[in-house]
Amino acid sequence: MKIALIIPIYNESRTIAGMLAQLDSLPGDWEILFADGGSSDDTLEQIGSRYTLLHCPKGRANQMNFAAGHASADVLWFVHCDSVLPKDAHAQIEKAVENGAQWGCFHIGFDYDGPFMGCNTFFSNRRARKGIAFGDQGIWVGKDRFDKMDGFPALPIMEDYEFSRRMKAARIPITQLPGRIITSGRRYRGSFPLMTMWKMFYLRCLYRSGVDIQIIAKKYRDIR
Repeated sequence: MKIALIIPIYNESRTIAGMLAQLDSLPGDWEILFADGGSSDDTLEQIGSRYTLLHCPKGRANQMNFAAGHASADVLWFVHCDSVLPKDAHAQIEKAVENGAQWGCFHIGFDYDGPFMGCNTFFSNRRARKGIAFGDQGIWVGKDRFDKMDGFPALPIMEDYEFSRRMKAARIPITQLPGRIITSGRRYRGSFPLMTMWKMFYLRCLYRSGVDIQIIAKKYRDIR
């Protein structure tokens, strides 16, 4: 089974080398697509001609949708450039799809072991089991289903949250795979992690309440 591994990028000079090293040794039949939103550093030079590089307007949802439209594989896997991927990701996704799963994610871990981060990890994985996956958990989905859902909504933030909500509303069950993606804990460093967790929860409450998405996006940038 060929799986399209889609990575949206923008000025990733500090993380791209680590991702490329992973991809060079990642087992499985992959169609690897980088979707660049207009990088001005040396990200593109580091990628070179090793993998397919697509150029599109900046915006994570737009970049992921653009790459999905160019993918030829039947399954799409969206990952962040600063994530550490499970070595057996291909085998896990393939097995799930063969067993009838239409979409899912992985368990999450963080590269920061600060106070309350264990609590953060627990509730992040618990949320995913209940059908709400975020992008840093490596959302994967059948291309046909992705197209039927019109891809990720064109939002500056919360596109993964809204996509999950729509899948849940359509009663399409999520499959959380046992593998673990390690993601950056940078937003929790230098602050009280519990407060950051509360702020992220608060932003989701604002979104569900219909607050202007641009206001939410600004608040999110302040947290980052």
